Amino acid sequence: MKTLTRRSFVKGTLGAGFGLALAQPRSRVLGANEDIRVAVIGINGRGGGHISGFRSIPGVRVAGLCDIDEYVVRRRITELEKNNAHGGVSTYTDVRKLLESKDIDAVSIATPNHWHSLITVWACQAGKDVYVEKPCSHNVFEGRQSVEAARKYDRIVQHGTQSRAKGIRAHEVAAVRSGRYGKLLVSKGYCCKPRWSIGYRPYEEVPGNVNFDLWLGPAPEQPFHRNLVHYNWHWFWDFGNGDMGNQGVHEMDIARWAIEGATLPRSVVTMGGRYVDGPGYADQGQTPNMQLAVFDYGETRLVFETRGLVGKMDRFPRKVANEFYLEAGMIRDGKFHENNRGAGEPLPRMDYPMGAGNIFENFINAVRSRSRRDQHADILEGHYSSALCHLGNISYRLGWDYPFDMRTSALGESEVISDSVRMVLDNTRALGIDPARSTYQLGPRLHFDATTETFVDNPAANLLLSRFYREPFVVPARV
Repeated sequence: MKTLTRRSFVKGTLGAGFGLALAQPRSRVLGANEDIRVAVIGINGRGGGHISGFRSIPGVRVAGLCDIDEYVVRRRITELEKNNAHGGVSTYTDVRKLLESKDIDAVSIATPNHWHSLITVWACQAGKDVYVEKPCSHNVFEGRQSVEAARKYDRIVQHGTQSRAKGIRAHEVAAVRSGRYGKLLVSKGYCCKPRWSIGYRPYEEVPGNVNFDLWLGPAPEQPFHRNLVHYNWHWFWDFGNGDMGNQGVHEMDIARWAIEGATLPRSVVTMGGRYVDGPGYADQGQTPNMQLAVFDYGETRLVFETRGLVGKMDRFPRKVANEFYLEAGMIRDGKFHENNRGAGEPLPRMDYPMGAGNIFENFINAVRSRSRRDQHADILEGHYSSALCHLGNISYRLGWDYPFDMRTSALGESEVISDSVRMVLDNTRALGIDPARSTYQLGPRLHFDATTETFVDNPAANLLLSRFYREPFVVPARV
């Protein structure tokens, strides 16, 4: 394995790295029986699932592994060798070198969020098909550029919202859209997983096994600390999007899927805060771990509840789910509950489109057929659902603090919304926080133009639709 030195990094940056934006797509014409050669980029956590997922598909070969941590690469290679599955896998530190290889047909991206779109664009330009983890973008602009790159270079780009490949979710969506239960009033998602304090980690020298400059990529230059590499970057704005833009993208996608024809909303408003476990605790994170976002889709509201202070108290268990409130009642977990009550009855049989295979198999099928219509989770759908998370975070980041004991109707007057507001506040109070001395952050209601994908008459909000990029890691304005 070749480790990138500072000298070779600078040389690559000034040479082949810049050339990616100008390179002509080059892709093999695959025969029906030829192996598809996949490289996985970002292989520490979720990337391990990508490796095993693609290895289990007949006719697919994991031909490349890329990571900025030398130890992680060694570990994955050792695992493959133990399973007699190494098969001449190439290893890379710099993704740009990987994308130059003619021995790779497709890439699978499991890096931190701030790298997702740039690698997607570069890969499309290099003639590779792409599987990209959720969210497909770190901001709204990036997601749109990923879509543009996929279309311009005629690439198959699949988004990692694997619930699109699950029959139970497609069945629920078909039932909601059928009209059998009346109009959809509220489409609600929950992301309530334990996200307690991450504490403080001091700045330190970058470990020798980590290429931190490449890890930062498009993000601003800053000191290294171990709450970034390898997981807690999710809770820092430069790299992640909080839990609504982490686990929550899945349930956000399902909630939007149920609203027929839904792309991006008319408006968004968000409340929340970042709270620690109790008195005496400290925390280095930036993103909210308690958050409620409401999106206006005309006749339907999309409500998203994110609560990370769960799992330690019986009263507030973890909950990752979707609920659909219709005129006649509620659909949840494959059952209809009349008037939102009772044990519920199984949903009737519905016709709904659902291809064979899981989300990885579905991607490979589409790579072979060259048809976006065969995909469960095309990049455009991924862009819209990821963008919803970004819009909710933008409202939050522009918000002001309000007293805990001050009730607000700013998010809406529906019973579902009111129950969510009460739950967020009660969950936080249960930690022993004094309501008279604590605050939550309430963002402005931001009006949005779904056609131009910009906020209406709000320059401050529009600035947060993109970011300032660190050269040469720039998501291009023209792909």
